[in-house]
Amino acid sequence: MAHKSLFASFKGRFSNKTVSHNLAGGRAYEYDDRHKLAQLAVTGTIGDLHYQNAEQELQAVLTAASKVSDDFLAKTAIYARQNGKMKDMPALLLAVLASRDPVLLSRAFGEVVTNGKMLRNFVQIMRSGQTGRKSLGTRPKALVQAWLNSASDYQLLQASVGQSPSLADVIKMVHPKPRNAEREALYRWLIGKPCAAENLPEQVRDYVAYKEDPKGRMVPDVPFQMLTSLPLSAKDWATIARRGSWNMIRMNLNTFLRHGAFEDEQVVADVARIVSDETRVRKANAFPYQLMTTYQALSMQMPRQIREALHDAMEIAVSNVPAFDGKVVVCPDVSGSMTWPVTGTRGTATTSTRFVDIAALVSAAVLRQNKSAEILPFEFDVREVSLEPRDSILTNARRLAELAGGGTNCSAPLAWLNKRQKAPDLVIMVSDNQSWVDQSWGSNNKTNMMAEWEKLKKRNPKAKLVCIDIAPYGTSQAKSRPDVLNIGGFSDAVFEQIAAFAEDRSSAEYVVGEIERIELR
Repeated sequence: MAHKSLFASFKGRFSNKTVSHNLAGGRAYEYDDRHKLAQLAVTGTIGDLHYQNAEQELQAVLTAASKVSDDFLAKTAIYARQNGKMKDMPALLLAVLASRDPVLLSRAFGEVVTNGKMLRNFVQIMRSGQTGRKSLGTRPKALVQAWLNSASDYQLLQASVGQSPSLADVIKMVHPKPRNAEREALYRWLIGKPCAAENLPEQVRDYVAYKEDPKGRMVPDVPFQMLTSLPLSAKDWATIARRGSWNMIRMNLNTFLRHGAFEDEQVVADVARIVSDETRVRKANAFPYQLMTTYQALSMQMPRQIREALHDAMEIAVSNVPAFDGKVVVCPDVSGSMTWPVTGTRGTATTSTRFVDIAALVSAAVLRQNKSAEILPFEFDVREVSLEPRDSILTNARRLAELAGGGTNCSAPLAWLNKRQKAPDLVIMVSDNQSWVDQSWGSNNKTNMMAEWEKLKKRNPKAKLVCIDIAPYGTSQAKSRPDVLNIGGFSDAVFEQIAAFAEDRSSAEYVVGEIERIELR
């Protein structure tokens, strides 16, 4: 769910000069209003980070949202959900839109609220008062009612897992009018009121019966979390593992191991086959970094077959990384600020995956498809590293991430290339953009990264620079222009954006253009 402590109740083009400083105190360029909101929307998770806390990030988003049109705000919420695959940020933008344009809210709602978790996120943020109101209001309430009434029985059961607010809280809040006796019974059961048991969905009846007496009964086909408090056998856990969704299986491999499901070699083989199934991996639409998080968290006792299946799944997840023409250089930032959790510190919800892991993952994925690519990890200066293109993506990513530490100097890899008179065709930077080490020299009206880039351009006028910004700090070290693309996010969608820019199929305004092209239904 959205950050509890924050959501508890209670225009022009990119500037042609250095107009700001980043949060580390270095010179930086500010994004224009629309680009800034887009960048925050696909990188922000509303958590405490190295250079800002959750409250500061929230205020930055609300300020950026206030400076764009309602139409662009609605489209950005959709883009963040569908392309950026974000959760909290699209719900937040939708809540802001609710106080500004109820009609546009109606048109964007279904594209953003795609499951029960997103519904609860939206209600939680609306009720927090952080976006200007503490009640849902007529239109948002009607939209929530409509979602509840159109959801399948299973979707409602999935939505019933989780608190703050719970689905029962939401139902009590909006009082949806059930469309038939079956839905009335389900609503009453979900909020803990007496109901006509014979009208409940079959899977709920099976669940109730299993809770009362599991002997001789099959494990009911309900969301996994509804079963965890029940006295399940290893065989029951094996059944759950075999029939779960791809994402549910990925997230609970250690749980299945702990409860004995993998004592059966056939279960191990079946789960490994599901995890590495190409169709299921693509349909799950998971972040590549989520696979990395899963792999990092695996128990040492996890069967090798399942470990290898995760490697296979990662190769599938980033298989859309293109082979670029010409000489490619990838520069992952491995400085100290990149060791912060990618979702920020959020108590027990804090991920083990760090920004440096994302940078390393992008680098390893590009190397996989571009075997002659040069990888230049940097902090104070460029670090030496030996990578083999044929090694797995997870293996190479781990080697890069192990270099983490030191200050941030975004101009270092470009200076390294210039010193050696190299002239790559495409340079990809992956950073949080908080450069400060290189602030004691260079021109006062540009960042040192741009100064070094212009030196490189004299050797190769056709060279292009792509800066992947993976932290919601709101400034860049490179100025957007025809040869420089600033994009944000850590989903696999960034690879297509890089390809389009490298092949002259898009401009430096790619992200804003993609958002503007979204059609509101």
